[in-house]
Amino acid sequence: MTFPHRRKLHTWARALLCLAIPGFMAAAVPVRADTYPSQPVRLVVPFPPAGGTDVLSRLVFNKVGLATHWNVVVENRAGAGGNIGLDAVAKAKPDGYTLGMGQTANLAINPTLYPKMPYDAVKDFAPVVLVSAQPVVLIVRADAPYKTVADLVAAARAKPLSMASAGTGTVGHLTGEMFARRAGIKTLHVPYKGASPALTDLLGGQTDFYFATPPIAMPMIKAGKIRALAVTSGKRLPLLPAVPTVAESGYAGFQAEDWKALVAPAGTSPEVVRRLNAEVNKALAQPDTISKMREEGSDPRGGSAQDLAAFIKAENARWGTIVKESGARVE
Repeated sequence: MTFPHRRKLHTWARALLCLAIPGFMAAAVPVRADTYPSQPVRLVVPFPPAGGTDVLSRLVFNKVGLATHWNVVVENRAGAGGNIGLDAVAKAKPDGYTLGMGQTANLAINPTLYPKMPYDAVKDFAPVVLVSAQPVVLIVRADAPYKTVADLVAAARAKPLSMASAGTGTVGHLTGEMFARRAGIKTLHVPYKGASPALTDLLGGQTDFYFATPPIAMPMIKAGKIRALAVTSGKRLPLLPAVPTVAESGYAGFQAEDWKALVAPAGTSPEVVRRLNAEVNKALAQPDTISKMREEGSDPRGGSAQDLAAFIKAENARWGTIVKESGARVE
């Protein structure tokens, strides 16, 4: 009786295992960039549908899909300031088929804000690319006596003013705390369960000022119901060219932005990360992508995965310090 060559036996055995155990080959053979993706890619957005992170994610990956014919499925998994969705990404198989759209909150603020985190923001992810950054806008009612940042600061030094926010630990809240420390003023923080009720009470006179995102602020600015005193970006916002930055208003170097970044589970193939990085950078460079992002106050970023890794570490340390100084805490 003759036996097949040992190499043939090995090949047959692997073939049988592949038939008997779905996913065997995927587990045994690393994903290669030249064959990636061979199945739908899941993009976890850790915030609700139709929100800023969701809209941006769909805009960018629609462009990626049109250019590459990839099938990218967006999955919204909201909760705990973005921690629930990003935790699902951290614990996913690092095969390039689960990605997450992280942001300032869940990658830089929450690690200090929450007493216990389900993931390590620096160690548990493979950074892919910085997608965008958006400042917040310092706004007051249109009939408020404050015409400039200096007016607001002078009033707050005479008597503490109330500051609305979309919630404790949000970028708007911590930006306000950082500003108060730079300006040497005391404020009364009034957190709300979201941006809409915060804006409603500002308009109703229950609070004095609010650091709001451009999509929340712009409709009321255009309607003449609120006044923008400053933006927190390093340069003026194209949507509000006449509104100075906080830095221009006497606080050199002041900058605070809500950024979005694409990440994958730690251990994802560097070749796949490079492929993803290249495709997202191409999408961000398209004129209509740039135009649409700037219409809602965002600035397209891009860059390398290494750039993002260094950025996340720096932002984690910077916002961690701000959280500690503010005394903010979410149990």
